[in-house]
Amino acid sequence: MKKKKIGFRPLALCYACLFYLFLYLPIAVVVAFSFNTSQLNVTFQGFTFEWYGRMFENVQLMQSFFNTLIVAAVSTLLSVILGTLCAVGMYRFKFRGRETVSNLLYIPIVIPEIVLGIAVLAFFTMVKIQMSMATLIISHVTFSMPFVVITVRSRLAGFDPSVEEAARDLGANDWRIFRRVTLPMILPGVLSGAMLALTMSLDDVVVSFFTTGPDSMTLPIKILGMVRKGVSPDVNALSTLMILGTVLIMVAATFFEMRMEKKEEA
Repeated sequence: MKKKKIGFRPLALCYACLFYLFLYLPIAVVVAFSFNTSQLNVTFQGFTFEWYGRMFENVQLMQSFFNTLIVAAVSTLLSVILGTLCAVGMYRFKFRGRETVSNLLYIPIVIPEIVLGIAVLAFFTMVKIQMSMATLIISHVTFSMPFVVITVRSRLAGFDPSVEEAARDLGANDWRIFRRVTLPMILPGVLSGAMLALTMSLDDVVVSFFTTGPDSMTLPIKILGMVRKGVSPDVNALSTLMILGTVLIMVAATFFEMRMEKKEEA
């Protein structure tokens, strides 16, 4: 049978262009206004790099940015460790109520963020824990860890247990099997879960609003407070740098996953 050739479809191309324009036009506007000479994000009056210098002079803005990075890094690390161990444990061990535990992992994902924020706030208030950086990190781990578990479990779905059995027959203990056999094979899933957890933590507003302390304000909360008076161009400059950093991380993660897939095929 002759293969049917897929011709050029102007309508499909137009739809794709409109789709990506809808996604990336707001980002392009933020980047463009970071070089605007005007302090008002209404019209573009001129080109300047001034706001990238003044950004570092805004102490409160930079402090909230550093708080965001600290919370995102620590919560992502904890979510990856706990989520990976949880996924591997649920894959290896058969126990009563495993399906119930598996279904409970979806609750922080499907419930509205404001409900989760109120629930976490009520818990910290009940146990008389003062809001601080620690409570913020714990709350971020709460809603980030299920994403890691689900992503790693999807990777484990195609895992061949005979590889672990072969390593065990060769005298390797459980820790060595996990470190040298299991973890390298599920690493792409772990990295995908880490990227999801990092993204969820960086842009969270609702849960952070309920659990942040006076000295642990994150960048999204800071920007939310500036909306009423108007967002200054130095925020656009910082957002542009964050977009650039996110793109670099995504490219590096994609390149690493491609190398891992090539090694598996070889």
